Amino acid sequence: MLIGVIADDFTGASDIASTLANGLPTEGGLKTVQYLGIPDQSASPDVEAGVVALKSRSIPVKDAVSQSLVALKWLRAQGCQQILFKYCSTFDSTPEGNIGPVLEALAAALETKGVIACPAFPATGRSVYQGHLFVFDKLLNESGLENHPLNPMTDPDIRRWLAGQSKSPVGHIPTETIARGPDAVRQALDDAGAKDEVGVIADAVSDEDLLTLGMAAAHAPLLTGGSGIALGLPRNFIRAHKAKGDGVFHGSVEGAALVLAGSCSKATLGQIEYHSARHPCLRLEVEAVMDGSVAAENVAAFAQAHADGLPLIYSSSDSGAVRAAQERFGTEAVADKLEGFFANLAQQMLAHGVRRLIVAGGETSGAVVSALDVVGLKIGPQIDPGVPALFCDTAQPLGLALKSGNFGGVDFFEKAARTLAGRV
Repeated sequence: MLIGVIADDFTGASDIASTLANGLPTEGGLKTVQYLGIPDQSASPDVEAGVVALKSRSIPVKDAVSQSLVALKWLRAQGCQQILFKYCSTFDSTPEGNIGPVLEALAAALETKGVIACPAFPATGRSVYQGHLFVFDKLLNESGLENHPLNPMTDPDIRRWLAGQSKSPVGHIPTETIARGPDAVRQALDDAGAKDEVGVIADAVSDEDLLTLGMAAAHAPLLTGGSGIALGLPRNFIRAHKAKGDGVFHGSVEGAALVLAGSCSKATLGQIEYHSARHPCLRLEVEAVMDGSVAAENVAAFAQAHADGLPLIYSSSDSGAVRAAQERFGTEAVADKLEGFFANLAQQMLAHGVRRLIVAGGETSGAVVSALDVVGLKIGPQIDPGVPALFCDTAQPLGLALKSGNFGGVDFFEKAARTLAGRV
């Protein structure tokens, strides 16, 4: 294994796995497998990039650090030459959150400083300029992410956000330095390390900027960021003749398809509106889930009755409704109950013959996939930027699409169902 990734949620893991498997159109990517949790056995020797998907974004800091270090130990045992800590392209975390502590713990274990921290992903509208994170033309804290139910992002200056989570000073590589090329970036990283700056926020407003960072970090033991930071990394190994560049798995799964959505992001709400005008949909009322008046068995019966119509089951609501439910029942209680409901429902639907499962929302995806008998996922074609088709070797064929709430076009659910069936 050449590259090992530690991802703090399941959709983010799929996102960066897709980036590594596809690589650049002119050069290809790495044979990539996404592991659901930390494996208890060695990886297949033909795996070139391994992505360990954790559910550590919103758990206590101590637990996130501990799990990440165990994942690091396993990846290093597979022979990884480079480690990448993957977090959301909108830097999702609380002021006391996990990105800084995990970054510092991994850097200490790898005995390195001056570590790139870059969540930019221009293909999905995320860019970093002068240390500030933008979502398309909006600053992060004006993009809707300030209303995130678990990790509200209220400050666009991610230098300041990371510094609040870190024990060491945080550095910055501005756009002007990136424009001077890989050598200038390497020197800036060395200078940051000399000043005991462990995390270094790197600007990036285009794919070319990400490729520059990738070249500068060709021999770096550790990088951190969104999936965009991995854009140029496969090329480094392909040009060094350590990989062949044939990373994408071309599979297909027939059979019933089901969409589950727990995300409350603007993108997912738009996708639900589009889908509900064309397909059978059932909205889960949070109050009914909390008091037990709606049962997974009844919802499964609805999905079975509409199995030919790409049914959608969703709990997604606007930010006001979400806050009202959290105030009434408690934030953690609502999240736990909904995630458990979706996990139970997914188990039932697979038993009833669903073979293509499309899930919107990082926490929802983590809960659903954790409940399934799945260990590793092969990375298929990209459905939309940041979201690949996933295929797993289970007793019955199973295709998955795990979508971060903010990703995908308005017709994503339809497109995902077609891609999983090999109709692209």
